[in-house]
Amino acid sequence: MLNVAFIAHDRKKEELVNFVIAYEHVFADKKLYSTGTTGMRIMEQTKLQIHRFLSGPLGGDQQIGSLIAQNEMDLVIFLRDPLMAQPHEPDITALLRLCDVHGIPVATNVASAEILVRALDRGDFGWRELVEQHKPRVNK
Repeated sequence: MLNVAFIAHDRKKEELVNFVIAYEHVFADKKLYSTGTTGMRIMEQTKLQIHRFLSGPLGGDQQIGSLIAQNEMDLVIFLRDPLMAQPHEPDITALLRLCDVHGIPVATNVASAEILVRALDRGDFGWRELVEQHKPRVNK
């Protein structure tokens, strides 16, 4: 089962909720994660169950980053607000860096999210399942 994370800055939360509503059928059989408020808003508007971490500024970004570092995440949809300074910008940069280091696809806007989710729907993430079979596990 593929793992997908949702994160959205305050002014992008409604856009992410609407995006997830549109693709609820694609996410229905995935294991879903999110930062706190974003996950709550998605669950209020859909039938999806989401494991919610802390709010982003309180460490939720870092909790998702931990899963990425352990190769436990397959896709991150992180709708960023490029026009608003974020007080936890170093955490955001670290999360995006982890995605790059570990080869995790990440969408930072709806256009890239659309492409990745359509690929997910077509089954183009089969390569992640191969990674899953051969990845080293961190002792928990």
